[in-house]
Amino acid sequence: MVVLTLLEKVYGKYSTKDFVYTFKSLCEGLNVNLRVLGRAPRGWIKVEVSGEDEKVAVRFFEKEVGLAPVNLERLRKFSVIRGRVLSTKSKLELPIDIGVYEPTPLEASIPLKTLQAQLADGKKLALQTIMELYCLYPNFPLEVKICEINKSEESIKAELAESQLTIFEKWLKMYNERLIVFGTTIEDVKQAVRNEKLGRDIYAIESLGLLEHALICKTGTNAKGLIPKLGPKLPNATLIQFNPPRIHKLIERCSLL
Repeated sequence: MVVLTLLEKVYGKYSTKDFVYTFKSLCEGLNVNLRVLGRAPRGWIKVEVSGEDEKVAVRFFEKEVGLAPVNLERLRKFSVIRGRVLSTKSKLELPIDIGVYEPTPLEASIPLKTLQAQLADGKKLALQTIMELYCLYPNFPLEVKICEINKSEESIKAELAESQLTIFEKWLKMYNERLIVFGTTIEDVKQAVRNEKLGRDIYAIESLGLLEHALICKTGTNAKGLIPKLGPKLPNATLIQFNPPRIHKLIERCSLL
């Protein structure tokens, strides 16, 4: 028997009980017993796995979902972790929850200069501007690479992983706007889209996490214009526009200054 902390969060009106079937279905075909135990600090989901195929299930969860390191001793330099953006008032660094919570919660931080280099072509954009452009709001799933671990000071420095940069590059290259939805299930998102008959406006829906999704707009559709239609249907969700043309224009304008 082994207890795992998965790199998936529940928050808002949802509890781990709402996703028992989701995780059990991932183990379909394996000779294992899976129990969803509840939430670890900051909302990470804890499960218990036992049975003949226990090791196979653990490897599967590690690859497909991600496992939290839980404590600083298990964290490795240069490892890639699918963390979550935390709220911040800082102007100099973006905090990322990477699943380190014992004995006390610790987050990794991405310095502003790193984000400017990785997301703004080195332009001196403010942290808040970069966060707004790339929808880096609380609970946004973000793959980061651990660059520095200082155990004596309990500090962790990170940067965006190549895999995350590839995702953003793909979003920017498509030029289609996206509507990022936080705090609701994929089933509720699809139902809202059907109810509002938005099939002519939305090309596809991508799940970024259990409660985070990206609605890919068709060419010519303004993502912000969908918020008044979908917002009332998703009252517990936060909806944010991702606008590639705006990102390109802002960075180009900064290049001319």
